[in-house]
Amino acid sequence: MKKVKLLVAFVLLCSVTFAQEKEEGPKDGWTKSGNISFLLNQSAFDNWIAGGQGNITGTLGLNYDFNLKKGNINWDNKLILAFGLTKIKGQDTQKSDDRIEWNSLLGKKASGYWFYSAFLNFKTQFADDLDKDTEGPTKFLSPGYLQFGPGMLWKKSDNLKVNFAPATAKLVIVDKNLTQPNEAYFGVEEGKSSRFEFGAAIGAYYKFNLMENVSMENILNLYSNYLEDPQNVDLDYTMNIVMSINKYLSANLSFQTIYDDNAYQGFQTREVFGLGVNYGF
Repeated sequence: MKKVKLLVAFVLLCSVTFAQEKEEGPKDGWTKSGNISFLLNQSAFDNWIAGGQGNITGTLGLNYDFNLKKGNINWDNKLILAFGLTKIKGQDTQKSDDRIEWNSLLGKKASGYWFYSAFLNFKTQFADDLDKDTEGPTKFLSPGYLQFGPGMLWKKSDNLKVNFAPATAKLVIVDKNLTQPNEAYFGVEEGKSSRFEFGAAIGAYYKFNLMENVSMENILNLYSNYLEDPQNVDLDYTMNIVMSINKYLSANLSFQTIYDDNAYQGFQTREVFGLGVNYGF
């Protein structure tokens, strides 16, 4: 029910602001844009009777789009990289963020805003889990997720598009040494290094300005596995809000929620907020 509410909220958000936004279609050739950011959060306490623990968190991120338009062909790519560490006084250093994601979407004009499409999505993380006590520790490429398949794309602009892929292959990759006796690891059975799924995927992207110097980016991915429990829809939603102060400084908010019952029986959430040093290109 929560997943449905989130999807409905996303659609309503698009419909409310869609009428306010008029954009010209992209011209032929490459369109490239990106942003490198460094977020810093820090707290310090000395003889503070109310209590508190000193901590420092730093996150380095890259958000890069490189899109090609040539006649009736569109090829959109987004690369997201993020890695963060946090150190709380008296505790070991832990990861606060760790993400590698590449989205690639190829479309050939059909009619109006519709395109015949093929997509590829790859997700994993850079480093091993630094906290050995957490449930389901992760390592580089363990897990790694690869999805690809044909479909239909509705694309208003580079900032507003929805892709429907009813025949999507999904591969979950892990180190087979991490599987435990009689226990699956991210859905991969004991002694195996991969899990194959086949189902339907929906990917939506919407970026707009909330107000002057404040942009909001929404990325939504839904997946249903035809081969096992199709009613358990995997969900991955990310919201990025950038509040620009000047060319190099901004306040950044990133929120992500994931539902994947093969990884965890419930919602996973991640939220990062801080003052960012940015370089756009």
